[in-house]
Amino acid sequence: MRNSPQDRLADVAAAVVEVAVESAAAGTYTGGVGRALTAVIAKVGARLTVDAELRGFSSGWQEAVATLTPEPPAPAQQVPSQHASVVRIPGPPDRAEHG
Repeated sequence: MRNSPQDRLADVAAAVVEVAVESAAAGTYTGGVGRALTAVIAKVGARLTVDAELRGFSSGWQEAVATLTPEPPAPAQQVPSQHASVVRIPGPPDRAEHG
C-alpha cells in the first residue's frame, strides 16, 4: 500500500487518466468531463499540500517547544559536611571606630 503524498497523488492521476481513456473509448468524453477530472486532481493535490503543511508545522512546533523547555536539572551531589570548609570574610569596618 502506498502512503506517501506523491504516491497517493500518482494513484489519483492514474485513475483520472483511466477514466478519461474509458470515457473517450465510449465516445462520452467532453470538455466538461476533462474539467471535472482536472478538478479532481486539483482537489486531491490541494488536500495533500495542506496535510503536508500541517504535518510540517506540527513537527516544527514540537521541535521549537522541546528546544525552549528546560531540561530537568541533574541531581545535586551531596557533599558530606565534614569535608566542607567555611571561610569567614570580615565585614566592613565599624563606622564608630572611624567616626
